[in-house]
Amino acid sequence: MKVCTDACLFGALLPTILLKGELKVLDIGTGTGLLSLMYAQKNPDAVIDAVEIEPNAAGQARQNFVSSPWTERLNVINTDILKLDPVKQYEFIISNPPFYEDALKSPHANKNDAKHDTALSLTDLLKMAEAFLTDDGVFAVLLPYQRVGYFIQEALKFHMYLNQQVSVRQTELHDYFRGILFFSRKKVEVEKTEISIKDNEGKYSDAFVAALKDYYLYL
Repeated sequence: MKVCTDACLFGALLPTILLKGELKVLDIGTGTGLLSLMYAQKNPDAVIDAVEIEPNAAGQARQNFVSSPWTERLNVINTDILKLDPVKQYEFIISNPPFYEDALKSPHANKNDAKHDTALSLTDLLKMAEAFLTDDGVFAVLLPYQRVGYFIQEALKFHMYLNQQVSVRQTELHDYFRGILFFSRKKVEVEKTEISIKDNEGKYSDAFVAALKDYYLYL
């Protein structure tokens, strides 16, 4: 699967959650490993388990990890997260899950697993987050904006409370199309912000450049 701009933005915003000390991180549905690589670059104390059900994507992630300077802290687990025994707990769980529930599907099964909820529903994702998250941990997820309200309400059933929400749009002239959500087991006052990827002239916005400048070669 291609690397998307919104996924890059999500990865860039993950380190803004200032989790301290040695961190065990779980990346659910890592794909080719983008989020894990971005987080490892910024947090030298993070040890990351990246779970991916699709064998080819898992192989690509493993290759990317080995080619990176942080390979000793990155581990690919090629399995269905629903079959993984939650004996290990994580301080930070991140996920860019299947997006297009009930949408038109591709004839390619691996693309369906990557883009749809054929392998992991949003409810399943919350179940796994609840099972694997430490008591004081944080769960971060990237979603289509139209699924944000549903997901926040569904999360309450698993004792997961929204702490922070970043609403993303292409420009200030567009509607929001993605939501970046941070949850914990603690009820706090929700911090809501927004970001536009580009300005009205079609150039990357100052906020986007500030977030991504350490990851892009040219920006």
